[in-house]
Amino acid sequence: MGCSSDTVTDTSSGSTSNSGTDFIREKIKADIASGRLGGRVQTRFPPEPNGYPHIGHAKAICLNFSIAAEFGGVCKLRFDDTNPETEEASFVDVIQEDIRWLGYEPDEVVFASDYFDQLAAWAVDLIEAGLAYVDDQDAEAMSLNRGSFTEPGTNSPWRDRSVEENLDLFARMRAGEFPEGSRTLRAKIDMAHENMQMRDPVLYRIRHAHHYRTGDAWHVYPTYDWAHGQSDAIEGVTHSLCSLEFDTHRQLYDWCLEHLDLPGVKPEQTEFARLNLTHTVTSKRVLRSLVEQGLVDGWDDPRMPTLRGLKRRGYPAEAIRAFCSYIGVARVNGTHEIELLESFVRTHHNKSALRRMAVLNPLELVIDDWPEGQVVELDAINNPEDPSAGTRKVPFTGRLFIERDDFMVDPPKKFFRLSPGREVRLRAGYFVTCTSFDTDESGEVVRVHCSHDPDTRGGQSPDGRKVKATLHWVSAAHAVDTRVALYGRLFTDSHPGADGTDPLESINPDSRKVLTGCKLEPILAETPGGEVVQYERLGYFARDPDDPDLWHRTVGLRDEWANIQKRQAKSKGRPQR
Repeated sequence: MGCSSDTVTDTSSGSTSNSGTDFIREKIKADIASGRLGGRVQTRFPPEPNGYPHIGHAKAICLNFSIAAEFGGVCKLRFDDTNPETEEASFVDVIQEDIRWLGYEPDEVVFASDYFDQLAAWAVDLIEAGLAYVDDQDAEAMSLNRGSFTEPGTNSPWRDRSVEENLDLFARMRAGEFPEGSRTLRAKIDMAHENMQMRDPVLYRIRHAHHYRTGDAWHVYPTYDWAHGQSDAIEGVTHSLCSLEFDTHRQLYDWCLEHLDLPGVKPEQTEFARLNLTHTVTSKRVLRSLVEQGLVDGWDDPRMPTLRGLKRRGYPAEAIRAFCSYIGVARVNGTHEIELLESFVRTHHNKSALRRMAVLNPLELVIDDWPEGQVVELDAINNPEDPSAGTRKVPFTGRLFIERDDFMVDPPKKFFRLSPGREVRLRAGYFVTCTSFDTDESGEVVRVHCSHDPDTRGGQSPDGRKVKATLHWVSAAHAVDTRVALYGRLFTDSHPGADGTDPLESINPDSRKVLTGCKLEPILAETPGGEVVQYERLGYFARDPDDPDLWHRTVGLRDEWANIQKRQAKSKGRPQR
């Protein structure tokens, strides 16, 4: 979208500075001090409305809007809608909603299509100045004649057409007289230029396509390079911030602006490293393929790196903003571990998420000495990190569900959970000791029998004895049945597609597992859709906003990023903290 690309970038380590300043902010400070542009600061985020915003766009969104706010300026949202075949009004709506969800409000929402008349008029100015011509070569011929990084290009046979002929042909292109691909309007710069972007780039191409805003009024559409800088100039943008793959386009950006009669001071383009994550693809082409091939359930599938997908999975906007701020703004492309992003999500939810009990793979536990029919309301802490969150009542009975993994008939040496003869603590409840168990015909354990100590309610231990494990549980009589989706990496390769292969070749067929028959404590039935809670001992889970009987695991409790840092420090011989 906008200043983003489907190009696979360098995966070397990038800057992760969070010092509060960077080369872009230092440049803006210098511009203000020099009086350039009258001390104004105006940025823009220019997505193309042909897909959903993803985590890579989040960095550009945060950067453009935060810089404008820091320097007392404004940031506009401009839709780069110059490719009618792939753009839709629905994407316009989604992008605006996602930006606002992320926490930003555009100063104004504008469209490149608003400027089609002015862009075409400026194209005529270039033709009249002898700086643009109509080329009859097809795309293949133009590519062959473009040359290479070591060989100059070859001039088009139609490069020296007269101004009058070019004006006539361009007018007829606009009128829809010629078929698609038969002609283009190109800038006349230098086919031997060392920068390939300057070798007579295409400014307009013929497209007989319906535009979602302008309808069938246009038969020629500007390229990104022609629309970008001129749109910046029309709007009064001072600092045009683009991701790094556009650094070779800057000369063309400047060339176009220098040869036009602009309404104000010429804007400047500055490039920054894009955001890349391990096990993640942010190419819209690949993301669209995932959707169209049914490999995911849509743009908002919780496995997708789109902001909609992350939101559905339970990623908070605050954590995404904090992550983007932490990784900083670098000059060199790099790839960050996805575990770093997850650590920001986990830290946020640890402070704010309510604690609840849920059993994903239930095993029945019967307390044989529990008074028949008795229900006790236990007090459970809602969030130990936030005393103001208070407590809740949890019903406790003589028939419970625990996790199947929390019981073993013949446990190994370091297994401290429930087993025959062993005593454990039930969260907020009592000490219980396993007295026996029942199996089915295949020998699988179907029920565990226990006794309890009534003097240990709430985990108290009057005689001072200790247990080595605390288990979560749900009362069988009060349990709410639900489905829970567990997620792995969508791509098995840490850098999918980086070696030139199709990223879809590393799709993880086991990226999602949906568990049925999961048991929740009753208060979870009141949780609003989209809210995240901590299933105690299991991780953070978000209730689906559309399907109340489905929960998504957001992240687990284990801080995998901390473990990665320890391994990296050990491999480099640095002392571990």
